[in-house]
Amino acid sequence: MSNVGSAAGGYRVENPATGEVVEKFDNATDEEVQQVLESAHKGYLSWREKTIEERAAIVNKVAALFGERKEELAKIIAEEMGKPTAEGEEEAEFCEEIFNYYANNGPKFAADEPIESMSGGKAFIQRRPVGPLLGIMPWNFPYYQVARFAAPNLVLGNTIILKHAEICPRSSAKIAEIMKEAGIPEGVYSNIYATHEQIETIIADDRVEGVSLTGSERAGSAVAATAGKYLKKAVLELGGSDPYIVLDTDDMNEAVDTAWGTRLYNTGQVCNANKRMIVMDDIYDDFVSGLTERAQSWEKGTPAEAGDGKYSPLSSRSAAENLRKQLDRAVEQGATLVGGELASDGSAYVSPAVLTGVTSEMDAYREELFGPVATVYKVTSDDEALALANDSRFGLGGAVFAKDSERAAKLAQRLDVGMSNVNTPAGEGAEIPFGGTKRSGFGRELGPYGMDEFVNKRMYYVAD
Repeated sequence: MSNVGSAAGGYRVENPATGEVVEKFDNATDEEVQQVLESAHKGYLSWREKTIEERAAIVNKVAALFGERKEELAKIIAEEMGKPTAEGEEEAEFCEEIFNYYANNGPKFAADEPIESMSGGKAFIQRRPVGPLLGIMPWNFPYYQVARFAAPNLVLGNTIILKHAEICPRSSAKIAEIMKEAGIPEGVYSNIYATHEQIETIIADDRVEGVSLTGSERAGSAVAATAGKYLKKAVLELGGSDPYIVLDTDDMNEAVDTAWGTRLYNTGQVCNANKRMIVMDDIYDDFVSGLTERAQSWEKGTPAEAGDGKYSPLSSRSAAENLRKQLDRAVEQGATLVGGELASDGSAYVSPAVLTGVTSEMDAYREELFGPVATVYKVTSDDEALALANDSRFGLGGAVFAKDSERAAKLAQRLDVGMSNVNTPAGEGAEIPFGGTKRSGFGRELGPYGMDEFVNKRMYYVAD
């Protein structure tokens, strides 16, 4: 696999636990970009000629290597973006599941679909690859985000040009290494340290047929505009401020533990985390008290120590400083904050926090807080909970909890989101589609629909 870029440039390994820049990497040159584009095109012309079963067999080998290398992979992202080591190993294991899922099910998902013809002939929808694709991936799940984009498309027969986050140069290079070792041919998967200007060059190129981005609203808007300009298909998974409605509970301690554990996963840097906890008034005080107790008891730890009462740093000092500015603004506008202290040593640690008293006039009501902050709202009725839940420009996921599952389901059915859950924070698995609505983006990844985005649904008709 090509892995364009070496030392001293915008791509870097910056340990968020210390603030130290460990290694720098050069941006790709314009010449290297053109080489990758040509390699991806040539790779596609031969990759698409293999049977889907042949491609799937190679992707199975990719899966196995993710499982075998999980400890090494976890250590890399612990240093790159502060991922708790145990969670990094889980992420690698999930990648193994995703690659296996598409390798094992891809032939079935891409099989010809018969269409009843009224004119006497035989009609089918055939799912065919379209060509090279650009993936623009974020730092919060350096392996998983790539897997859910690359796995279905590699099995289908598309080729991948992967531009990762600037703080993930080692993990992106390691993915390319795994692809090569598994037998993915040259040009079928390329890792490139592209600049923002070079991204437009890649999207504009006639050899590229689509782009998938997971990232911020701002990045999604820019990429979608470029893709539209050049008539390219785009899939976007953007921000989220997911509602997490708690109507009642038989076990307050368990309810708080579940909410807190969900919010603190990956140090709160999860697109579909429970960023807005909406709690019924009769249990609100106890719920907030439980969250506050946990926030105040958790201690700073290294990524290797994180979990079970210890928290990891955020991905970077700049991310930590930005979160603190958002919290300061919320307090200035009248909200109440417990915790959320920014480390004074230049590291990216922000202590877990509980934010209450947020109203619709405050910036925090509309913003996504990407970090270990539990924002809690009090409501007095199911209708009020639903109105608050849907009062957001985001629409990624949401969850409703209640002792009466039918009561919870009634609200969950009315959430304006791409993923709605009853009595669980989120349905998860390689087979569960992921994606949102409104300003959270469009398109789906994972599950059968993850293989249905970058595909030529060709009509094939044979006359009698």
